[in-house]
Amino acid sequence: MTAYALAHLHRPTINDEVIRYIEEIQATMDPFGGRFLVHGAEVEVMEGPFPGTVVMIGFPDMEKARAWYASPAYQEILPLRTEHIAGEVILVEGVPADYDATKTAARLREAAGL
Repeated sequence: MTAYALAHLHRPTINDEVIRYIEEIQATMDPFGGRFLVHGAEVEVMEGPFPGTVVMIGFPDMEKARAWYASPAYQEILPLRTEHIAGEVILVEGVPADYDATKTAARLREAAGL
């Protein structure tokens, strides 16, 4: 099942090290089948505060996403970003193509006795 790396980057500031990180990140993702889904897009906030921007990378599965993040190649360039841009990064598994939220709601309703 597809997995995603999602970063909420607070007020990014661009400098030489951040640009170097951007220049080098693709090569760290390629061996794990990673590809950018969102990168550098303007965020349109619909609810609540959301300072900064978002980056989303898709991977074939959670194992590949974890392996990419832990890889020596990525860990080597990671400080180029983390030393200059605060934020949160999560890995999350997607849902199957046939996912139906009404089935999830029914299971939750039953479990909660509602």
